[in-house]
Amino acid sequence: MSIQEQLKEIIDNNEIVLFMKGNPDFPQCGFSGRTTQILQSYDVRFASIDVLADDAVRAGIKEYSNWPTVPQLYVRGEFVGGCDIVTQLYESGELEQILKPEK
Repeated sequence: MSIQEQLKEIIDNNEIVLFMKGNPDFPQCGFSGRTTQILQSYDVRFASIDVLADDAVRAGIKEYSNWPTVPQLYVRGEFVGGCDIVTQLYESGELEQILKPEK
């Protein structure tokens, strides 16, 4: 299975998934830490993938999304964005609608 197929499988099999540097308990960059804090503020469960643990994942996710930076947030298979976009959506209130559409 190619790295792109593996990434698609991860994204398809998790309602919310964050590709980040480090993990939610120990983020390895400020942008990953900020994005994690925002997600945790909504009390939603999300999978996290540490891109620092695997160079193929780190390079592959950038190709998969055609987005040059990490973190990258996916919700129900759709690419939401990186830290700046997630922060903007959080501040505008739109992120809650994306994460919890039933409300």
